[in-house]
Amino acid sequence: MRARALCLAVLLALTVAAPAAAACVPRTSAAAVEDDVMCLVCGVPLALAVDSPQAQRERALIARLAARCETKPQIERALVAEYGPEVLASPQGGGWRVTAWLVPLAIVVLLTAGLGLATGVLRRSPASRA
Repeated sequence: MRARALCLAVLLALTVAAPAAAACVPRTSAAAVEDDVMCLVCGVPLALAVDSPQAQRERALIARLAARCETKPQIERALVAEYGPEVLASPQGGGWRVTAWLVPLAIVVLLTAGLGLATGVLRRSPASRA
């Protein structure tokens, strides 16, 4: 009976302490965000940017927001509010920014398909059997 009461007390303590412990754990890390945002001065992802003053300001903002347990989308929204949509590495919305991603992808797909067709034609040609 005493062991059962002790187990119940431990379970109750863990149930009460778990939400409080989870509340202070950062929801995302600065490194997780740095891959998806750009350094506006360097023109590269923030994770690859040199220590320019702009990159340092962006990293400081990300670190502050991550320490406040903000999620990645919340941090990205704050960065857009502060620096504009150019800070995001991936295109948001539609229009020209999406086209800039889709056209190269379409070219790669078409070239791969063309190469596959050309390889198949060359294998079946009589000249390749000689």
